[in-house]
Amino acid sequence: MSLLAFGINHKTAPVDIREKVAFDPDHLPDALRELVSRPSIQEAAILSTCNRTELYCETENAEEFEEVLRWFCDYHQLDIDSVRPYIYAHPDSSAVKQIMRVASGLDSLILGEPQILGQMKDAFSAATEAGTVGSLLSRLFQQTFTVAKKVRTDTAIGSSPVSVAFAAVTLARQFFSDMNTHTALLIGAGDTTELVARHLSEQGIGRLIIANRTVEKARVLAAELGGYAIGLHEIPQHLTEADLVISSTASQEPLVTKTIAQAALKGRKHRPILMVDIAVPRDIEPNVADLDDIYLYTVDNLQSIIQEGMRSREAAAEQAEEIIESQVVHFMGWVRSLEAVKTIRNYRLQAEATRDEAVDKALRALANGKEPAEVLQELAHGLTNKLIHTPTAQMNQAAYAGDQETLAIAQKLLGIDTEDN
Repeated sequence: MSLLAFGINHKTAPVDIREKVAFDPDHLPDALRELVSRPSIQEAAILSTCNRTELYCETENAEEFEEVLRWFCDYHQLDIDSVRPYIYAHPDSSAVKQIMRVASGLDSLILGEPQILGQMKDAFSAATEAGTVGSLLSRLFQQTFTVAKKVRTDTAIGSSPVSVAFAAVTLARQFFSDMNTHTALLIGAGDTTELVARHLSEQGIGRLIIANRTVEKARVLAAELGGYAIGLHEIPQHLTEADLVISSTASQEPLVTKTIAQAALKGRKHRPILMVDIAVPRDIEPNVADLDDIYLYTVDNLQSIIQEGMRSREAAAEQAEEIIESQVVHFMGWVRSLEAVKTIRNYRLQAEATRDEAVDKALRALANGKEPAEVLQELAHGLTNKLIHTPTAQMNQAAYAGDQETLAIAQKLLGIDTEDN
């Protein structure tokens, strides 16, 4: 039994690689079941966000990395050699540390960002519903959630208002001198878009349009913030109104193409548009950036803004790392204890059988009229001899062979006082 954390993230790969290995939420259950159908994979969960795709697996041994990599590339129809340079793999205790660091926001683009914990919980729920997690991953995820909560409550990791959403709005503030005279078009209505909308509202954005596949969901958010909701199919006709576009959806195809953007610029008489695409796969075609009056940024371009907010979290991150290190030791101790379960169970059954045999013999003696005190003495003497016979014989054999290590282990296991009496 071994653990493996395997994946690709914003540190190891650019966005054009990450979007190729993202898992479509609608097809995730089938992908999970396909993965655990491999002979050496017993359990699996998949975390797929704009900044990372990670697989958490219980495998027969830590050398199963190559099999997981082959499945990963086959599933996404990618050449294995083209993906390998961007991949990392963490076995056993390193895997436990990785998942705890990810859930705590220590491996995020924005240090300490809270959204990843919710995404991790969603990944666990999806794997649970797909039937691909068992006792090992269930215990790992539950302890990971506890650790992430402890990190957030016991350190100042979340004290600074830094997130992809915050960074996108900070960029907009740098671009526009007066936010209340401009219109923002937000594409999507998920958690990230909601954060963006709230940040923009706090900054006094003049007008807010929210586009989403489910218009009702967009309408709920727009109504709360004084905005206007539209469907995704209405984006082309409203893009002309937008000075700022921030997009974050799970769409597998671009929602803003170069053709759509060109038409919007013509309608705006070439007044510039700031576009921030924080989706993976990307919502805005990369070649939109070729247009003279479009300023297009992706999540990778937000790094410098994010770095400013990260500085205040670095000390807190050190405290968080200490918490995680101790919890990794605790979890791996539990994993190792699983290996002793069968031995302990068999030892207990053996001892109970010896006890039952001795008790049956004593009861027969009492039934035959033997004195209770004598029967009790014989029971204690016989039971003691039977229970210590095998350990005593093994210690004698170890002593005869000069095997001091076995003798020391026996003393520790049996709690024998080694001082002379």
